[in-house]
Amino acid sequence: MPGNPWQHGAGAPAAPGDGATARLRPPPPSLIRPAVLGSVLATALLSAIFLGDGLGVNLLIVAVPAALAAFFAARAAGRRLRPWTAAWAVGGLALLAVPALRDAGWPTFLAVVSAFALGSLALHGSRTWPGVLIGSLGLFDSVVPGIIWGVRGVRARAEGSRARWGAALRTTLVALVLLVVFGTLFAGADAAFAELLGGLVPDASVGEGPWRIFLFALGLAGALAAAHAAAAPVRWDGITVRPGKPRGRAEWALPLIVLDLLFAAFVILQLVVLLGGYDKVRDVTGLSHAEYARQGFWQLLWATLLTLLVIALALRWAPRGGTGDRTLVRAVLGPLCVLTLVVVASALRRMDLYVDEYGLTRLRISVAAMELWLGVVLILILAAGVFGARFLPRAIAVSAAAGVLAFGLLSPDGLIAEQNVQRFEDSRSTAIDIDYVKDLSADAVPALDRLPEPERSCALRVIQNDVLRADTPWYATSWGEARAREILEKRPVKGDARDCYGAGREGTRDGYEPDDDGYDPY
Repeated sequence: MPGNPWQHGAGAPAAPGDGATARLRPPPPSLIRPAVLGSVLATALLSAIFLGDGLGVNLLIVAVPAALAAFFAARAAGRRLRPWTAAWAVGGLALLAVPALRDAGWPTFLAVVSAFALGSLALHGSRTWPGVLIGSLGLFDSVVPGIIWGVRGVRARAEGSRARWGAALRTTLVALVLLVVFGTLFAGADAAFAELLGGLVPDASVGEGPWRIFLFALGLAGALAAAHAAAAPVRWDGITVRPGKPRGRAEWALPLIVLDLLFAAFVILQLVVLLGGYDKVRDVTGLSHAEYARQGFWQLLWATLLTLLVIALALRWAPRGGTGDRTLVRAVLGPLCVLTLVVVASALRRMDLYVDEYGLTRLRISVAAMELWLGVVLILILAAGVFGARFLPRAIAVSAAAGVLAFGLLSPDGLIAEQNVQRFEDSRSTAIDIDYVKDLSADAVPALDRLPEPERSCALRVIQNDVLRADTPWYATSWGEARAREILEKRPVKGDARDCYGAGREGTRDGYEPDDDGYDPY
């Protein structure tokens, strides 16, 4: 029976007598190869050495041998490198560049989580909705099997080559002794070499032993899980989701047509607003631009999310009788997607007006980015209705990862500081919110450095204390933090905290008073 134009065919049904486990799990991989084992051990050692002092370029340093372990394991299992696998892998490594460039913790967290999801998709090669959703977390399923696989492989190889293992161990110990002895002598003979060596070699105290051991175990387990998943990936695409019961044309279409008409009526007004009709709206409602913008943004965001849910449920219960039903689905859901795009544009326009009036914050830039991504999802759904939905799950996953990468590379804290400083420069009567910008990360320093005194010192005092007092090694220092340190060393803050009591506090923060309990969610 023909499917609707947005539906991608599910995986092949299981043969009679086959269980879910038999369909999803492949046979166990062969004995672990030396190249895989070496890459796994390198990942564990680098994790113990570099990951204990913070996040920066060290994540990329650790990820490279882990990726090599997965590559060697996949090649030994006879798997070929496919375009989508390469795209997921490259995307995951690109996301790990965000911690190396940005000091802010919140985009770094999003980037690291997204990199893990893309790495898991690269290992499992998922393409259906269940495959993409579950496959992005599928690496967790390989942790225990990966450890068992590694232990068995080491034990089997150790029994057959005790002499070679003993020689390798002796060689390693001799090399380490030579490095320690001669490195100490050269460091004592030349102060410049000692400083270079101290900057390259991580500091490790006895008290950090348990923490380093934990990081070693974490790197070992993670690399083994990645290698095991590459050699024997779980076939998450084998999970089938039964389509909903098709409804009659009138029963299915009439509620959606009513929704289309409601959206059309709302969009007609929004088009007037978007084209500059706020003067008329102000005359009717009595609201200012900013009040009108704040009044409806969250409602429009929820309307966008609920519309995507309505589309998903409508496709599940859509009539699937033939060409006429497919045409009906396109004719009803297509306009709904287009009208929802106008709602997205209206929400973003409202946020833009509100930011112009009261400045940019982390919450505002985050929800605006979310609304923008939802618009991209709607465009992808429209494209799937025209060209087919074969690539829709992976396309939406790619759009999410690309959005997180762009969000991190654009430096949200830097944009927040830049916008607020620009507002202050354009209108000195508008006070900059020192209480807010002083809590931004080091990424905001280049913009805040343009402020006049005493606003500059008040905004940078807390950041300077964090940046200049931090004894972070090079591999855990982001480019944003290094740039901030350079600026603050050349131009340190002036005065003391008493000069900041009245700076940046004129008026209320967002043009309205918070609730009685002081809570302000916006």
